[in-house]
Amino acid sequence: MATKIFMEALSPTMEEGRLVKWNTSEGSVVKSGDVLAEVETDKAVMELVARGNGVLRKQLVAEGTTAPVGTLVGVIAAADEDISALIGGAAAAPAVVAAPAPVAAAAATVAAPAVTVGVGSTKSSPLARRLAKDSGLDLGAIEGSGPGGRIIKRDIEAAVAGGGSTASSTVNRPPSTVSDYTDQPLTQIRKTIAKRLGESIGPIPTFYLTAEFDMTRAAEMRASAAALGDEFKISFNDILLKATATALAAHPEINAHWLGDKIRFFNRVHLGMAVATDDGLIVPVLFDADQKGLREISRESKELAKRARERKLKPEEYTGSTFSVSNLGMMQIDQFTAIINPPECGILAIGALEDKPVVIDGELVIRKRLRVTMSCDHRVIDGAIGARFLQDLRRMIENPLMLVF
Repeated sequence: MATKIFMEALSPTMEEGRLVKWNTSEGSVVKSGDVLAEVETDKAVMELVARGNGVLRKQLVAEGTTAPVGTLVGVIAAADEDISALIGGAAAAPAVVAAPAPVAAAAATVAAPAVTVGVGSTKSSPLARRLAKDSGLDLGAIEGSGPGGRIIKRDIEAAVAGGGSTASSTVNRPPSTVSDYTDQPLTQIRKTIAKRLGESIGPIPTFYLTAEFDMTRAAEMRASAAALGDEFKISFNDILLKATATALAAHPEINAHWLGDKIRFFNRVHLGMAVATDDGLIVPVLFDADQKGLREISRESKELAKRARERKLKPEEYTGSTFSVSNLGMMQIDQFTAIINPPECGILAIGALEDKPVVIDGELVIRKRLRVTMSCDHRVIDGAIGARFLQDLRRMIENPLMLVF
């Protein structure tokens, strides 16, 4: 009996997918569980596996084509089985395939990166391969700057800027080996970013609260911990994550989701931490972050960030956040405002740590300071509520021993 191959919902919020590559050719024998193709979802590049045994008789969707979830993309059947009726109906309205339920709370993330795939002996991202193909570049002649020598978007752009493109020159202009511009089709990741942020900044009545914290004691505690050995080393970001999670546990009115007809207040703190990757932003989650010690948060956050950049996160690791934090301080951004990731009702933006002259007890001294800005959904959080949360967060940051007792 023939087995239909559908474009499956490979992430909790996937609505369509781009068939990046067929791994199995027509006429090949396949078994249930074999990887048939690679599909770019709104979160990552995932594997589409066979749901039956037989021969891959027909590929109905070409590589590089985007199709809605539920679209018939291929057929598995016996070598002598008549599949004409199935192929003839392929253009009809697609069957609905249910998406898997999120493992944790139903909080959608901003976006997720694509999984790195090797081409021969050359490691490259799907976006890099597509840009190289469009520009007529040989991936084998390009040196990758990504993790493990992986070729990424900026490597292709550098190659094109350096004269590697085969694009023809423009009419009535001096000949050039570099095109005037490059049109880059939207990836599923970028489409999701645009959609999610469009759902946030327009409809959500947002206000912002900015505070400046004294990090001097936090710096002293960090230095003392590091002196005990490498296993005790923590970052300022680890301290901020722990303090935010602890403050959220004391303020469930901030640790909440707006669900349209109701507000959901969470009794557990699942803290999202924004991680920038070459192909977009992803927000892995520190589950029950308020219950974890600084060293555990340090280990887990570093591992999640590493696997996010390597495109190895599982769907359950980037869904379910109740509140999020975005830190651009390491990029020397003094202060910024972050866009709320609905249905969450707030996000904390962390700026750069810097030495500043301040007046304490009438004397001018140099202290380590940083600014944070909380974006608040006014449908859930009022100004006074947000201010009280930041007051408690300040108390913990400026007295960091509160985080270890």
